[in-house]
Amino acid sequence: ASFLLLCFRTSLVAPLIFGLLLQPPLTQLSIVTQPNIVLLMADDLGIGDVGCYGNDTIRTPNIDRLAKEGVKLTQHIAAAPLCTPSRAAFLTGRYPLRSGMDAINNYRVIFWNAGSGGLPPNETTFAKILQQQGYSTALIGKWHQGVNCESRNDHCHHPLNHGFDYFYGMPFTLISDCQPTETPEMDRVFRRKLWLYTQMIGLVTLTAALGRLTGLISVHWKTLTCLAGFSLLFFISWFSSYGFVQHWNCIMMRNHEVTEQPMVTDRTTSLILRESISFIERSKHKPFLLFLSFLHSHTPLLTTKKFLGRSHHGLYGDNVEEMDWMVGQVLDVIDKEGLKNTTLVYFASDHGGWLERQEGKRQLGGWNGIYRGGKAMGGWEGGIRVPGIFRWPGVLPAGTVTDEPTSLMDIYPTVIHLAGGVLPQDRVIDGRDLMPLLRGTVEHSEHEFLFHYCGIHLHAVRWHQKDSGAIWKAHYMTPIFHPPGAGACYDRGFCPCFGEGVTHHDPPLLFDLSRDPSEAQPLSADTEPLFETIIGKIGRAIEEHRRTLTPVPEQLSLYNVVWKPWLQPCCGTFPFCWCDKEGDN
Repeated sequence: ASFLLLCFRTSLVAPLIFGLLLQPPLTQLSIVTQPNIVLLMADDLGIGDVGCYGNDTIRTPNIDRLAKEGVKLTQHIAAAPLCTPSRAAFLTGRYPLRSGMDAINNYRVIFWNAGSGGLPPNETTFAKILQQQGYSTALIGKWHQGVNCESRNDHCHHPLNHGFDYFYGMPFTLISDCQPTETPEMDRVFRRKLWLYTQMIGLVTLTAALGRLTGLISVHWKTLTCLAGFSLLFFISWFSSYGFVQHWNCIMMRNHEVTEQPMVTDRTTSLILRESISFIERSKHKPFLLFLSFLHSHTPLLTTKKFLGRSHHGLYGDNVEEMDWMVGQVLDVIDKEGLKNTTLVYFASDHGGWLERQEGKRQLGGWNGIYRGGKAMGGWEGGIRVPGIFRWPGVLPAGTVTDEPTSLMDIYPTVIHLAGGVLPQDRVIDGRDLMPLLRGTVEHSEHEFLFHYCGIHLHAVRWHQKDSGAIWKAHYMTPIFHPPGAGACYDRGFCPCFGEGVTHHDPPLLFDLSRDPSEAQPLSADTEPLFETIIGKIGRAIEEHRRTLTPVPEQLSLYNVVWKPWLQPCCGTFPFCWCDKEGDN
C-alpha cells in the first residue's frame, strides 16, 4: 500500500516539477503580461537640470532613483523643440508634420483653447490602442493638443477622443498670463503692436473730432462717426481675446467639464498630484496607463510655499525640486500598492530648456548642460536632447546607461507591444520598440537616421553609423543668435525656423556627436576625409524620407490658431465664463 501511495505522489509531483522547469524566466514572464505604464513628462525641463545628468546643485533624488533602478538614455531626442508638435509626435509615434501638427508659419504651437486646430481625430494615439487592450487610461496635467473643431462641445481634439478614459488638467498649457502678478507672456510683441495701433487710430479720431469742434478741420459728422466706430471695433476685435487670456486659456477641466475658469493656481499642484494618486489607487486591480503631464517647469513656475527658496537656482530650481518631490510621491504610491514590479515607469521632458526666458536678471528657463541651443531650436542638441529614464524592476537591468540614439516617438511602439496591441498598418510609424535595447538583448538602436524639424522646415539630420559608432549630424539651417556670440535669440525670445532669422548652409555644417557632443567644431572636407560621402549618404536618406510624406491639413494654420468665440470652453453662458467647482473640495 505504501508503495502504491508513493507511486501516486510521484505521479502528481513529477509533472509539476517538469512544468516548473519549462517555465520561462521571470523577466520573460513579465514581458508577456500587461504591465501598468506610468509616463511622467516634464515641461520645458533641460537635460542639464537633473542630478543624474550632471547637475550637482538642483536636488532631484527621486528622478535620480529612477535612473539608479533602471535604464538612463543619454541620447534621447524629441521630435520637435516645442510643446504642441513634440507631444503630438510622442502620442502618435510619428513626426508631427505627418499629422499636420508642425507649423508653416511663426505660430508653432496651439495658441488658444478656442482655436480649431489640434491633434486630428483620425490619428491613433498609444492611449487609444491600450484602451482597446483593456487598459484603464488617464491623462493628468497638460494637454496642449486642442479641444474643439466646429462647436463649443464637439471635443474632437479632446483627450477623451484620443483614448483616455479620464482627463483632469489644463487643455492648454501653463503661461505667465495665468498668474496675474506676472508679466504677460502670450504673444507679447504682437500685443504691444495692437496697443500701439489702437492708440494711433484713437489719436487720429480724437484729433479729427477736436478739429471739427474748433472749426480747424472740415470733417463731416458721418465720417467722424465711422472713424469712431472703426476705432471701437478694432479695439474690441483684439481685446476680446487678448484682454481675457487668463479666462480663455487658463482653465482646468475634468473630462469634458470645466471645473475652474480661471484656474486657481495656488492649488493646481496639489490637485494634479491628488488626481494622479487617486487614479493609481482605483485602477490597481487591472492594467492601467497613467500619463502624468506636469505643468512644471514651464513659466510662471507655479511653486508651493513649501519649496520656495529651497534651491540654489532661484524660482526655477525651486520648481524643479518640487516636481521631483511629486515624482517621489507617485513612486511611493506605486510601492505602497505593491505595483513596483508590475509597472513600467518612464520619465522625460518634452524638449529642451528655454534659454531666452528671463525677467530682468532672473533666469526663468532651464539649462541644457553641455549642449548647444535650447527650446524652439529644431537642430541644435540643446533644443531636442532630453532626459529619458525607464524603470521596471526584474525586467530592465538596474543602473544601466545607453548612449544609443532614441526618440520620444519610440514610446508609442514600446508600450503598444507591451500591452499586446498591434501597430496601425495604414500609416508610417517613425518610432521603434525600445524593449530589446533597454533589456540589453541588442547592442544598437534601430534608428539609423533621425530628422530634426523646426516647424515644417528640416534643419538637421542625424546618422548613426553603427559599424563605426559615429553619430554624424548635418545642419542645413541654423538660427542666427543675438547678440552675436550668444547661445540663443535673446532679441526675439524664440529662435525662428525660417526667414531672415536663420542661416542656410551649403554645404551643411557637419559634426560628429560621438566626439563633439557640444557641436563646437564643424567638420569640412579638409578636416574629415569622408565628408562628401557622409553628406551624400544623409542627402539620399532625406530624399527617401520625403517620399514617405503625404499632404495633410495644416492644424497650425493661421485660421486654425486664431481665437474663435464659438469654440471657447465655458462653464457659464458665454461670455460670462467663471466657475470654481473645486472650491468646496
